[in-house]
Amino acid sequence: MTDLIPPEQWTVYSEFLTEIMERRIPFAVGGGLAISAYTGCVRNTKDMDIFVLEKDSEEVVDITRRLRFDEFTEVPYDRTWSYRSSRDGYIMDFLWKMLNERAPVTEDWLTRGWELQVRGVPLRLLPVEELIWSKLYILRIDRADWPDILSLLYARGVELDWEHMLSNLGDDAMVLGGVVNLLRWLCPGLACRFPESIWAPMGLLPPPFSDAEVHHERVALFKSAHLFAGDLP
Repeated sequence: MTDLIPPEQWTVYSEFLTEIMERRIPFAVGGGLAISAYTGCVRNTKDMDIFVLEKDSEEVVDITRRLRFDEFTEVPYDRTWSYRSSRDGYIMDFLWKMLNERAPVTEDWLTRGWELQVRGVPLRLLPVEELIWSKLYILRIDRADWPDILSLLYARGVELDWEHMLSNLGDDAMVLGGVVNLLRWLCPGLACRFPESIWAPMGLLPPPFSDAEVHHERVALFKSAHLFAGDLP
């Protein structure tokens, strides 16, 4: 993961991270860093998504200002659920609610994810289940995060805490079913290894048995091999 954050970029981020850890403010990292770690599909990123509790949000904003970060206002955003700052061209996004305010960040979001070492600094990642949940509603004409969800399901679907995720989703489980249904068409053998109990809550029938882990011809139709870790033809 060190290669994802060049030294000059890390210099900007590490100053903030040192401060927030010294103050013992709980946080978790999402975005491209978390996607890369969980999926193995490594991608560079010029920003960092930091998830915090709403009660800590103003203190976090004050830290950025003291460390000479400016509020990033080139793209309008809703200040009620996030804050965007930048320094030297590198962006840090702070989030304490989902963009549609479907759910707030809770302590569970900040403690259940992987711990990742980046340049010797331990960072807690957003849990896969919450990462998927937070990306599920980002489906706009100018941006769609469902490809990220496909990558996460491919890499971590067998080991997911589906009960936890479906409980969080409630009636929205059928929205996740839309993504899962596409994944099982692309990767039928993989979908067969998902727990049988998940299909009905998502409004889907259990998939028929298939020994084809990945249906390469279907993947090729979407030119989507880049979504899945490994060397798919």
